[in-house]
Amino acid sequence: MRNEEAKAAGEALLRRLRRLVARAATVKDTDHKQLLALLDDIETTRRGLLKECAEVEGEMRQATVRTTAIGAYLRNSQAHRGKRHN
Repeated sequence: MRNEEAKAAGEALLRRLRRLVARAATVKDTDHKQLLALLDDIETTRRGLLKECAEVEGEMRQATVRTTAIGAYLRNSQAHRGKRHN
């Protein structure tokens, strides 16, 4: 499971993206330097969010595998209980 630090990092990236979007709304079309800086910041934030998404996806895959294994173990144990040993 993701620890609290990883969750906080993901939340911080989302907050940063919201701030960047708000800042982008106020930039004038003629301010090329600020637009380039914003694009760079947004791209950096996007890459960070993609990394976080990949980590969450991996954890979800791992949880699915564990759930499947637990289900198989449960079915197997119930099958053995139903059998009578002669």
